[in-house]
Amino acid sequence: MPQTLVAHAIELLDEGGAEAVTVREVARRADVSPSAPFRHFPDRAALLAAVAEAVALDFGAAQMAAVDSADSLPFRALGAAFVHYALAHPHRFSLLRGGVFSGDRTPAMEEGHRVLTEGITELIVAGQRRGELRQGDADVIRIAAHALVYGLSQMFVDHYLDASRADGLIDQVIDLFGLGVLAPGGDRREAPENS
Repeated sequence: MPQTLVAHAIELLDEGGAEAVTVREVARRADVSPSAPFRHFPDRAALLAAVAEAVALDFGAAQMAAVDSADSLPFRALGAAFVHYALAHPHRFSLLRGGVFSGDRTPAMEEGHRVLTEGITELIVAGQRRGELRQGDADVIRIAAHALVYGLSQMFVDHYLDASRADGLIDQVIDLFGLGVLAPGGDRREAPENS
């Protein structure tokens, strides 16, 4: 029954955000008594934590599926999958923002985050070995890439960027990140002349 309750809670989350997830409505949709969910979740916060854990698993699985099915450049596919998930499930992304991307993770979320982070780091190292990615500290590359796709996702979720332009914009932004923004020799500054 806990999985059924979580599934109904995710439906509510998708429909109206975390505020729409109430124990009473989850019980109604599951066709159980209003008190039945409390046998599995002591309160609404515990239910939402279980929802966040389920969503985090789904989010990670979507990214890994994109990597596994990528024709080339799996690291690029990973980043695009991150943003596409946020576009498809903005309320889930908002819940993840508080549950995964903050320092306040449940033990299950912490373990899932660690496993996913290690997998991404291994993906970067493998891409470096194949010559697809530039050499450098894999953790720094992962953090920079995460910052890019997290920020881009949030811009779509906040409607700062038009979702109808998402496909092309995601590709362009990820490609620009891959190329870097400094022109060859662009890291040198001319010293001002003394007058």
